[in-house]
Amino acid sequence: MAKSSLFGRRIHISGSVSQDPAIAAVAEVTKARALVEGLVQELMSRGATFVLPVDSEKTRTADGTPILFDWLIWETIRNCLARRPSGAPGPLVIAVQHHKTEDQIPPQFQALWDELRSSDLIQIENVSHWNMNSKRMEAQARWGDILLTVGGSEGVLFLANLYHDAGKPVVPLNCKVTPVGEGARRLFTLGLSSAQAPRLFRTLAQTSHTWMNRINFTDRADTTDQIKGIIDLLESLEPPPAFVVRLLNPDHADFADVQNFFDVVVQPIIEGELGYRMVVVDGHQKYEHARIDQEIFAKLHRSRVVLADITGMRPNCFLELGYAFGRILPTMLMVKEGSSHPFDIHTFAGLHWKTAGSVEERRRAFREHWAAIQSRPALVATEPLVS
Repeated sequence: MAKSSLFGRRIHISGSVSQDPAIAAVAEVTKARALVEGLVQELMSRGATFVLPVDSEKTRTADGTPILFDWLIWETIRNCLARRPSGAPGPLVIAVQHHKTEDQIPPQFQALWDELRSSDLIQIENVSHWNMNSKRMEAQARWGDILLTVGGSEGVLFLANLYHDAGKPVVPLNCKVTPVGEGARRLFTLGLSSAQAPRLFRTLAQTSHTWMNRINFTDRADTTDQIKGIIDLLESLEPPPAFVVRLLNPDHADFADVQNFFDVVVQPIIEGELGYRMVVVDGHQKYEHARIDQEIFAKLHRSRVVLADITGMRPNCFLELGYAFGRILPTMLMVKEGSSHPFDIHTFAGLHWKTAGSVEERRRAFREHWAAIQSRPALVATEPLVS
């Protein structure tokens, strides 16, 4: 079977149900939990990974129904380990916890947590000493690739804004477990507008608006059909964008070499091996903004990585490179070997690429440099006043 486009993608499922059974009837909560459980099972079978908080199990005062989905997801992950395809990347879960976590884990889930946390499947990220949901959400959003929302209220909207600002897709579900104007249901209503749907997510085939209508399930749709529709949407999402800063003037002496480098080395690795979608604003792309500078910086702002080649010393390239560094975007800096440039790119751990050598040698040099800079910190650390 062909590898799913969700293979290795970090899925973050977030939300909650209303405390009021008159708003979130037990039957609707049961349907939502079955939907979440089925989605996790299917995502596991496709090699997806997860971002998931570790916290208490809050329940409704009226009937003891769990308010959150987190421990349901943890339990489903543990029960579905056999579904995971061979070669699936790790860690399986980025677990975000805080300094009170261990004291708050419900007794019925302590053995499950101890089993998973002692394995190689879990990477624990601590947001120590912050008893603030916002700080934990910021950590979750840094690690997640796709946000899937179910119910919730202000916290879901806060997370959605974090994902949107980072250029990551937000997929809201219309489960009837909160009022229409709150959380995921508010986002879902937004997405039913053809003008707003692309702000939530973008897809390769059908439009975002078409997909929103396809997952606007009626009460007659059973859980199995809903799971299939949502998984189909997730597999149709555009790959994460890699913004390209490079020489684009065909009359420049270095253009042919730069074009060959991107055609033969960069694109086959970035798109073919790493699963990104290269974004080039060259006047031939579909315009989404009135001005080309707006087009450039809007797409640069929400890119996941930046590939900046300064061969040819074009002023716009330096402007875009500076924006990428200031935005703290993961940036790979490159230049043709032997080119003149106004600063030593070795201080930025840049790649001096060659025009000579075999294709595989040139690709190997690119892969090695890519791997070397993955843990490179930002130019200026964002240190809080109080931690």
